[in-house]
Amino acid sequence: MVRAGTRGCRRIRWRNDVARRKLGRQFGWLWAAYAVSAFGSGLGFGAFGLIAISVLHSSAAGVSALTSAGLVIGAVVAIPTGPWIETRRKRPVMITMDLLRLVAMASIPLAFWLGRLTYGQLLLVAVVVAAAKIGFATASGAYLKSVVARDDLLVANSRFESTWWSSIALGPPLGGAAIGLFGYTTTVLADGLSYLLSALGITAIGGSEPAPVKDAVKKITLRDLPDSWRYLLSHPQLRPLLLNRLAVGGLIMATEPLLAVLLLRDLHFAPWQYGLAFAVPCVGGFVGSRVVGPTVAKYGEHKVMWLAAVGAVLWPIGLAFTPAGIAGLLLVMIIEFGVIIAMSLFNPVVATFRLKHIDHERLSRTLSAWQISTSLTTALLTLAWGILAALTTTRIAIGLAGLLLLFTPLLLPRVTASSAPDRTREGHPTAPASAEKM
Repeated sequence: MVRAGTRGCRRIRWRNDVARRKLGRQFGWLWAAYAVSAFGSGLGFGAFGLIAISVLHSSAAGVSALTSAGLVIGAVVAIPTGPWIETRRKRPVMITMDLLRLVAMASIPLAFWLGRLTYGQLLLVAVVVAAAKIGFATASGAYLKSVVARDDLLVANSRFESTWWSSIALGPPLGGAAIGLFGYTTTVLADGLSYLLSALGITAIGGSEPAPVKDAVKKITLRDLPDSWRYLLSHPQLRPLLLNRLAVGGLIMATEPLLAVLLLRDLHFAPWQYGLAFAVPCVGGFVGSRVVGPTVAKYGEHKVMWLAAVGAVLWPIGLAFTPAGIAGLLLVMIIEFGVIIAMSLFNPVVATFRLKHIDHERLSRTLSAWQISTSLTTALLTLAWGILAALTTTRIAIGLAGLLLLFTPLLLPRVTASSAPDRTREGHPTAPASAEKM
């Protein structure tokens, strides 16, 4: 009876005030910094490929290599950052990663205006941005847990998720218009400036951040790097979740270049139709992320995770049968909407689940290992599916990815702990009592 009453109260609270829940001034600035960075990245979506093709006249293989090599080398470069971030305050790390990306991105329009832009520079920038992105995500994930109460983590992650999908819905179409009006390097410069604004937002958070525990600082060295992966792969809840995320994310991302070839080259979609096919369904991401809280309150974390994971992978196999014309455009939009609304329910739950289950003293290292694994898997599967498409056909490669996706929910954890471990050391509370409310 007590448990039932508690669940009922939680459902009522989620339904009544989730949109207005105040998570504090620190989270407000963190969210603002994330939003401006996300919209900057949305504006610059695909800019590297466009510049490589239109300015440097690179081949399709060169564009694919630019994407894959940037992810792989960036992930390798980021490997030592996990222990390094663990031993430092997280806000300065986040600011440093933003400024690194600002300098890297700003170098592209500068070199273009001087007539010295090269493919090698694009590759170097892609590597720096990929590595800094991993470092930022690692530090911000650990920092979020220090400024948001445990019970509010899902609220915070759902807000990040809705912001992300909004940026994807609005950013690329606006970026395409900006490129048409002002040139190819415009969106790259806008993306770079968004990192500056993000750094300023993080600086404005103010307040004090707990220093890393001295004992942990002394113990963490580069020799401990494999320990992060051993921890993930031996954890009964995190291991299946990681494997599921690697498979689903890698297979979906691996088919994106192939889908572009299918729609633009084989089916002769106009560029605006291609952009519309992926921008409009992002509305589903906004909707899903806004209702994830009440859904979890009603059905439970584990059930939502399973249902959303299944819902996300039922659709992609249909992309292999996309016809030409308006019917094909509508089919792609429907499929993408189904995938996105399920993923927008799934992602905040996973992010919250992960933060709750990772031991606090190893949070940064583990998040870094997760991000690196994701980047490497995506790059390798993208390369493999490109080869598969060359050996068979684009439709067969897309269809095989869709078929394999149907089996990925079997990788999810079958049982969740009734209370997730949150081993917080004394002096480093999950949410500071002095946090000022927004």
